Amino acid sequence: MDSVLMPYLPSDAVPIIERWIHETPCEFRITKGRSSKFGDYRSPFKGKGHRISVNGDLNPYAFLVTTVHEFAHLKTWQEHKNRVKPHGTIWKNNFKMLMEPFLLLNCFPQEIKNAIVKYLVNPSASSCSDPVLFRVLHKRELKDGLVHLETLPEKTVFSIASGRIFEKGAKLRKRYRCVEQATGRVYLFSPIAEVQI
Repeated sequence: MDSVLMPYLPSDAVPIIERWIHETPCEFRITKGRSSKFGDYRSPFKGKGHRISVNGDLNPYAFLVTTVHEFAHLKTWQEHKNRVKPHGTIWKNNFKMLMEPFLLLNCFPQEIKNAIVKYLVNPSASSCSDPVLFRVLHKRELKDGLVHLETLPEKTVFSIASGRIFEKGAKLRKRYRCVEQATGRVYLFSPIAEVQI
């Protein structure tokens, strides 16, 4: 019988993720796409057990990386409850350990595998914060009229999907400082935000 997870994951990864779900046990939900996050972990609370949700609109490789990220939170909670930092050293070590079988099984194309191996040196709170990993996981053609923010010169005026208009400012570590034209408020944008000029 085919697994419900089959359309969402590389096929070699399905039995491992199914085993994790059943052994935990964990309520695992596939959700509609969320712009604010790719996945979410909730620890047991008020009679509810562990809960993980992952966006169903991710490609299989991004879905797998997000799923491993959330299971690393679950494992960290099982070992230490809420006594450690959510993305601290213990979570990073759990993430690396849980990712290992998928690297050994060659569940990823080489370009993605290379990016994951580099990311695993010091995993961060989100795959979005590593532009190299984000690009290879979410590689797709841009819709007509859209460009990545990082390709625009400073002081370029651009708009986002909601129609709000911003001016691109300087890069602060990993994100660009952009000022909304209507309000003068400052927002930080990812270099690979899809914008229109």
